[in-house]
Amino acid sequence: MDFKERVYSVLTVSESGKFKTSLSPLLPENTFSPSIAVSDTASAKRTMLEREFDVVIIDGTHSDDRASKLAIDVCTEKSAVALLFVKREMYAEIYAKVADFGVLTLPLPSSPQMVVQALDWVRATRERMRRYEKTAQTVQQKMEEIRTVNRAKWLLIDVLKMTEADAHRYIEKQAMDRCVSRLEVAKGIINTYK
Repeated sequence: MDFKERVYSVLTVSESGKFKTSLSPLLPENTFSPSIAVSDTASAKRTMLEREFDVVIIDGTHSDDRASKLAIDVCTEKSAVALLFVKREMYAEIYAKVADFGVLTLPLPSSPQMVVQALDWVRATRERMRRYEKTAQTVQQKMEEIRTVNRAKWLLIDVLKMTEADAHRYIEKQAMDRCVSRLEVAKGIINTYK
């Protein structure tokens, strides 16, 4: 899927109706959907327990500490990208607190053009995270396969008194002869000799 064709789910957290109203036209439905808005950090946490989001936009102009903590939690515990808006005079201080956690921060007021650029950065960051998640998942699957095959080898060694090399060759040969993966053969062995 092309980056420009992907749709991103968004959670907006703001006590201010004005913030939500001004942000809404910058989140076109063909790019950002569904777009859910809540009014406080507690509601945001409950909503994030119910479903995953690609992007969490947080208005930190009314509650800088709670908003900063929520943004950090999003970046450390979820697979979402956090975009935190803060008062211009607090920008440097809050940025210093949250930047190491990967929170993207923008001062308010900001021009619509700057917000659109920030949303482009958010989308690019989310795509990079998607690639890392896919790689991590592949590595986890490979590790699970290795553990399962090793468990099957040890069962063959223990039950059938094979050597480790013979057990390895047996699993490889069975996989080739039956045109299945080593993992399938290993699972069969485990089910048979368990």
